[in-house]
Amino acid sequence: YNPLPNHLHVPLTLAAAKAGKHVLCEKPIAITAKEAKLLLKAPRNVLIQEAFMVRHNPQWIEIRKLIAKGTIGRVQSVHMMFSYHLVDPKNVRNLADIGGGGLLDIGCYPVTLARFIYGAEPLRVTGTFDRDPKFKTDRLMSGLADFGKARHLSFIISTQGAPYQKTVIMGEVGTIEVEVPVNASPDHPNCFTVNVTGKKPKLVEMPVTDQYQLQAEDFGKAIRKKTKAPYDVADAIKNMHILDAFFRSEKSGKWEVVKQG
Repeated sequence: YNPLPNHLHVPLTLAAAKAGKHVLCEKPIAITAKEAKLLLKAPRNVLIQEAFMVRHNPQWIEIRKLIAKGTIGRVQSVHMMFSYHLVDPKNVRNLADIGGGGLLDIGCYPVTLARFIYGAEPLRVTGTFDRDPKFKTDRLMSGLADFGKARHLSFIISTQGAPYQKTVIMGEVGTIEVEVPVNASPDHPNCFTVNVTGKKPKLVEMPVTDQYQLQAEDFGKAIRKKTKAPYDVADAIKNMHILDAFFRSEKSGKWEVVKQG
């Protein structure tokens, strides 16, 4: 497991892979898509996966099933707010030269979850950033991604805001509101509310579970070839292309096309 600061994700993961070790690497898998592509040089018999634990959480798996069943109609929008307050100048999240900042640290979550929900890749993105004058990191960022076919992702993240997180998925006939979309507690039920027009809101409580444990178990099963690894380096590169496009948008002030492949 590679939990190191962002600038050490690729070099240490690649070194471990070349030594014959399977690697579950903390998100984001790299600082740029170009850097992430270096992992394609890893031995073919070694499994490398980006550690987005939310994709292994039963609450998100159940939400995706409900959407596939048409419970809230065709999904039009995924919206997330995610913030925490951290002003320690020595914390790795506040060190710009090693990949600190909000988009790489937590902005990757709404991007990943929108891809998970839509089962698609965004065509273009745009974002607005505010950077800390001392740290030079993006401390406040708002993003919009166009997935085509009238499907949007919008999100606001902050590294110097009040601790808060929530996700709302809007469909044509209803919404799903997720109380704790990312840092779900391993000690309490994960809950979300389904609101369908004309019906009483339904609170769904999922069984108590540890999403990190489930992620590790799924990774282990894939290593033992009991299941196929659902998320590989190619998937991680796709995520990085989206984050790259947001950073390009910061500089251009325009919509940026998401590179594919």
